[in-house]
Amino acid sequence: MNMLNRLIGTGRRRIVTLSVLVLLVLGVILMFWLDHEPETFDVAARAEARAEREGHEVAVGYVTTATLIEVMETLLNKRGGYLNNDVMPPWSLLDNIPSWETGVIIQARDLARSMRNDFSRSQTQSGEDNDLAIADPQFSFDYGSWILPSTEGEYRKGIRALEGYLGRLGNPSTGEARFYDRADNLREYLSLVEKRLGSVGQQLSASVGERRLNTDLSGDPNPHASRPGSGEVSVKTPWLEIDDVFYEARGTTWALIHFLQALEVDFASVLDNKNARASFAQIIRELEASQKPLWSPMVLNGNGFGMFANHSLVMANYVARANAAVIDLRRLLEQG
Repeated sequence: MNMLNRLIGTGRRRIVTLSVLVLLVLGVILMFWLDHEPETFDVAARAEARAEREGHEVAVGYVTTATLIEVMETLLNKRGGYLNNDVMPPWSLLDNIPSWETGVIIQARDLARSMRNDFSRSQTQSGEDNDLAIADPQFSFDYGSWILPSTEGEYRKGIRALEGYLGRLGNPSTGEARFYDRADNLREYLSLVEKRLGSVGQQLSASVGERRLNTDLSGDPNPHASRPGSGEVSVKTPWLEIDDVFYEARGTTWALIHFLQALEVDFASVLDNKNARASFAQIIRELEASQKPLWSPMVLNGNGFGMFANHSLVMANYVARANAAVIDLRRLLEQG
């Protein structure tokens, strides 16, 4: 009898052990399946398909608005759905794709705010569009909230508001929605892009650690700061955050590729008038290079000219080149 009980106990332990191992293997497989970045898409083709489906006219601003909707829908409906606010394993154990989502969200917020404050207004004293006034704060909702209200629910409210604006924009006979393809509007948005890319490039470059001269107050003969800074600043990304910074940069450039491609369509007359199409296309080309597949199983962090690659510095190179092209384009747009 004792022998039988021991055999039964041993069998149960084996079953429990095997069950745990199977769950662990399935969890690892699921994590690899979820660790997937969406592919880029043709913004003009998606906008035209939406216009045909909804019976809209592709007016100025239609492609940009439709692209912002497509990017946000991709964010929510991609493989595994929205992961940034998941609290249960194995979803909560992932950090690459949630960091990618953060980069996308930040760019979507910038574009939504530019549409609300600049693209849809003829001058500073004009009123804002009601739908864009809803979409802007909805996309600024906390991207880590998982319950009451959930981030996905708030973002979907913003998408519905954008769809309302798009519907009015695609029916010019109603005369309600506006989108102004002026050079100053494009410059304002590119100034945001310039700052974002500059910040991303600095974060990526900090992967190897370095000491930088403090240039915060350079260029002003009598500058003041709220608190004094040292002559040198030590900058280094913590080891556990290197892949987070890398994938956030990937999300940033992925979103910007689509937004700039859409703006290239809607601001075609401005770019042609300034002979700036080549400059605009160069920015997009540099950003597209940053989306090349990462064949390494992890983000490598080699030191400078060492034996191993540093993927953060490679990404920083593409971001810096795109940022330089944005600066050149803004100067070109400022010329008469």
